[in-house]
Amino acid sequence: MGVDLGYRGEQLGLPKEGPGSVAPLGRRVGAIAVDWGLCVLIASSLITGSYGQTTSSWALLILFVLNLLTLGTLGFTPGKRFFRLRVVGVDGGRLGVGRALVRSILLCLAIPALIWDRDSRGLHDRLARAVQVRI
Repeated sequence: MGVDLGYRGEQLGLPKEGPGSVAPLGRRVGAIAVDWGLCVLIASSLITGSYGQTTSSWALLILFVLNLLTLGTLGFTPGKRFFRLRVVGVDGGRLGVGRALVRSILLCLAIPALIWDRDSRGLHDRLARAVQVRI
């Protein structure tokens, strides 16, 4: 009790506020909602019939590919760009395709994304040595 743990991202060397600081939860949830919506829209346009198991499975596969390709090259997905977020390595550099692959697989499993550390990084970000920051 009474221990000062500092602000989110302090141990990672990130600023407390503004560009480069740890992304807030609301923006991250909004970004994944936009990305999921786009993936469902794409999957439902490719699959004939009503929304069901087949469409959601395709949407998950599209989400995986979207995350892998965009995070590994640009550092953000369409949803993250809309909410002005970027995924970077904890060293501040680009994530790269290898770490984007690890992060994308774990994100699609969902459970790792629900386990956070004190810097508000999900297990998928910790294992990929990544952090979501404001741009």
